[in-house]
Amino acid sequence: MSPRTTLDKLWDDHEILRREDGASLLWVDRHFVHEGSHHAFARLQGRGMPVAHPELTFGVADHYVPTRGAPATPDIARMIATLSENTARHGIDLFGLGDPRQGIVHVAGPEQGLTLPGLLVVCGDSHTATHGALGAYAFGIGATEVAHVLATQTIWQKKPKRMRLSVDGVLAPGVGAKDIALNWISTLGADGARGHAIEYTGSAVRALSVEGRLTLCNLSIEGGARSGLVPPDEVTLDWLRGRPCVPEGEGWQRACEAFLALAPDDGVEYDRETSLDAAGIAPVVTWGTSPEEALPVTATLPDPARAPTEADARRIAASLDYMGLAAGRPLAGTPVDQIFIGSCTNGRIEDLRSAAAVLRGRRAKVPGMISPGSAQIKAQAEQEGLDRIFAEAGLDWVSSGCSMCVGMNGDLVAGGKRCASTTNRNFRGRQGQGARTHLMSPAMAAAAAVTGEITDARDLLKGRL
Repeated sequence: MSPRTTLDKLWDDHEILRREDGASLLWVDRHFVHEGSHHAFARLQGRGMPVAHPELTFGVADHYVPTRGAPATPDIARMIATLSENTARHGIDLFGLGDPRQGIVHVAGPEQGLTLPGLLVVCGDSHTATHGALGAYAFGIGATEVAHVLATQTIWQKKPKRMRLSVDGVLAPGVGAKDIALNWISTLGADGARGHAIEYTGSAVRALSVEGRLTLCNLSIEGGARSGLVPPDEVTLDWLRGRPCVPEGEGWQRACEAFLALAPDDGVEYDRETSLDAAGIAPVVTWGTSPEEALPVTATLPDPARAPTEADARRIAASLDYMGLAAGRPLAGTPVDQIFIGSCTNGRIEDLRSAAAVLRGRRAKVPGMISPGSAQIKAQAEQEGLDRIFAEAGLDWVSSGCSMCVGMNGDLVAGGKRCASTTNRNFRGRQGQGARTHLMSPAMAAAAAVTGEITDARDLLKGRL
């Protein structure tokens, strides 16, 4: 057999059959559903069909759950209730309101050990690529596909091309996985990895914690990739060991051997390869209305007059106009109205610790909200005293949920207001109609809170790391 990539091995293990048009029927090991899955359940109910394997499907309330008090509107409450009704009707385990396992689906799944190396994981959410950090093949699916998986536990897919993105060297203090991701997306573009599954490799990737790898894979979709994954290694195994749904005893030892065997073979070839120098990556901040419109915090805003094409000039001008920014001005020093720390991109315990390192002993100049990625992370952060640091800084410590990332639960940025955010998308209206979003790392968002403007967090972290 020819040398295989990690994607090749995962694909081969899950392919049931292949059609003449090249599409393959794949077995699905884990299917996560949330409030937005109600269309698929309605389709099954309309046909009188059961869920084929309810034991392999898990419900998670996240997009609409309130982070403070009761649901903001009756419609939001109805969405949460509908998920509870659908999962109960089909015998599906639900991480719902009040459940200690509740959290954002791409945080709760991995932390419970439901996501394991070698599995094929799907969810009706584009950021399902997050789970690939544990060596799974994970991708988002549409409503029709959700119904197909519920009914058959399989999905039709065409195999993506294989891309290796190597990051070698050592990241500077205060620079992390969010900066790596925004760096490559801004370099290659929002369509730079379209049609590919990315395997992240290199010494800097291996040095990342699993939390950092989850962030990196989470943002793969923002560069056009179908999925992102990190081949399993000892870091993966150490993070998974002892989690609720992970094998124990001899089963764990056998599993570890299978997990490590998923690493790419020596001499394997990819359809595309690209590399980054970790030492050359600075904290990155978006300035426009797409994750690709990002720059190092030390840079100046682009000038449409210097754009390579007329189309680029129009795009840059439109983004600057929407964001209320002037060409040629330094990115650092841009005033912000508020900050948000959380989401499936940066709501994990490591992210909260990073923000706390900046905020400890300091007061925020602007309001902000910090929402942990899960109830379990919330409890851990409170045990470590992180919540007190945030409160003493004058920021709101709220419950877990998608919160201000997508603005479906009442947590919004007002029109014309500028938010320093650790989320994954800065599209127009993403955080609220007319909202202006600057994506950045938790440390950078915390620095913006302290200074009231976009600031290089490295200056505030000196002597604290």
